[in-house]
Amino acid sequence: MIAPSAADVTRGLLLGAAGVAMFAMTLPMTRLAVGDAAAPQLEPAFVTAGRAAVAGLLSVLVLWAMRAPRPARRHAPSLLVSGLGTVVGFPLCLAMALREVDATHAAVVSGTIPLATALVAAWSLRQRPSAAFWACALAGFGLVLGYAAWQGGGRLLAADAWLLGAVLSTAFGYVAGARVSAQMPASQVICWILVFSLPFTLPAALWLWPQGAAAVRPSAWLGFAYVSVFSMWLGFFAWYRGLALGGVVRVSQVQLLQPFLAILFAVPVLGEPLDPAAVACALAVIAIVFVSRRTAVRAAGAADPKGTP
Repeated sequence: MIAPSAADVTRGLLLGAAGVAMFAMTLPMTRLAVGDAAAPQLEPAFVTAGRAAVAGLLSVLVLWAMRAPRPARRHAPSLLVSGLGTVVGFPLCLAMALREVDATHAAVVSGTIPLATALVAAWSLRQRPSAAFWACALAGFGLVLGYAAWQGGGRLLAADAWLLGAVLSTAFGYVAGARVSAQMPASQVICWILVFSLPFTLPAALWLWPQGAAAVRPSAWLGFAYVSVFSMWLGFFAWYRGLALGGVVRVSQVQLLQPFLAILFAVPVLGEPLDPAAVACALAVIAIVFVSRRTAVRAAGAADPKGTP
């Protein structure tokens, strides 16, 4: 294990930011796909299985074109955990929550993902982030929590339990995927996860196909298409590569920007009002991420590792 170069850290952060931008659109697009309690569209279970099935079929073509070798057997546990977290847990919990709350609320709660990812990474990969790094992470976490409390009047909603499930699923899924992507191309990691999931996701998607598909709004199908191709597939190409290059603990903090990007995207996509406080918080979070990238991350038995095995 060797320390990443400054160039690798920069590339990792840029790729992580590209992935985060694609992921940020997931919330408003999922809201489009499932609708709300007053006007439901596609069922959350169908969106979960269908987006993974579409991305899995695309992955078959990509892996065939690459002539990619099958993953080693030792990678199976990490691929399974990543699949359960990113293919099943996160999209299902998110879709269930977005039936009850708007994208802005979900975006704020999802701001806990970077800290959750850093905690899982530190525990799983035996990393020792510096005190300065944790100060930055906790400052970002506190800022997000403060914004959430201000928006929600200090109370939690039932949908927040689903959102918490989405946060935990994402954290474990990201770290497990990053572990494998340190040893094989990141583009192949997400493809293999989706392909191995196909025997379950494709039959489920066909079984759950909406009976009144013709009555579903075109905007709902647009949201479904986006989360299938970008959220479930292309975004991970950039994200896992960024985590592998710059280190899980450091690059994961870029995702602090995701809730505020999601809030901004929800304005044109869903017509939700833009909260000026969200813009101010976004600028503050950008400053925190900038500082956190310059802090040291150490792992057990190494002077300054990448944050990946």
